[in-house]
Amino acid sequence: LTFVANPDEEIGSPFSTPFIRELAASHKAALVLECARANGDIVSARKGIADYRMSLVGRAAHAGVEPEKGRSAILEAANQVIALHALNGRWPSVTVNAGVIRGGTRPNVVAERCELEIDVRAATVDAFNEAAAEVERLANTPTIEGIELDLERIAGHPPMEKSPASTRLVALATTIAGELGFTLTDAATGGASDANTTAALGVPTLDGLGPVGGDDHSVDEWLDLDSVAPRTALLAGLLGRIGEAV
Repeated sequence: LTFVANPDEEIGSPFSTPFIRELAASHKAALVLECARANGDIVSARKGIADYRMSLVGRAAHAGVEPEKGRSAILEAANQVIALHALNGRWPSVTVNAGVIRGGTRPNVVAERCELEIDVRAATVDAFNEAAAEVERLANTPTIEGIELDLERIAGHPPMEKSPASTRLVALATTIAGELGFTLTDAATGGASDANTTAALGVPTLDGLGPVGGDDHSVDEWLDLDSVAPRTALLAGLLGRIGEAV
């Protein structure tokens, strides 16, 4: 039994992921203590995530005197954002969001540089790969002549798809919860966690085993203190009987 506490999960676990992969290879299951969903659900599937940085370089010019000599990196970025957001819904479960944009120096200067940060998510490996390939295609086909685009994948997790092995873990958790006096169901979610890493390696994985909570990443984020004791008992039961499911 190995307990892992890593401090970099909220930034994509860039430093701890190699360590988690190494550990996962020698373990028969992974139990992940992210919070349960707001209704108490544990998590049996998660979307994969790819974070990209798109850097755009154009040509600066005076916006009032000779704008025709310029090549606006901001205008190209705007065109890219529209094309990126058009990918939403093209494949089931795929979401694409250009969440950060930086560029320009002055209102009277045709912007030479701009930068986008893009979040791509999908529930299945096939949809994930198709969406990622389309993002890369867009980066290779600028809409304005003379603009240079560079796309860098800066972080990511593969999808955590529900499997027969994780289904057995869900069944065991449901049984133990019933013995403890509460009902338990499982759900899929759009957020990624370190469970994506272990599941992608074929290790039976169950997530959302922490206390009940909600409104993640907001000033209203909350935790149900009354759920701490029963969720701890559930975890203890799983640790004691994990061999029944793997």
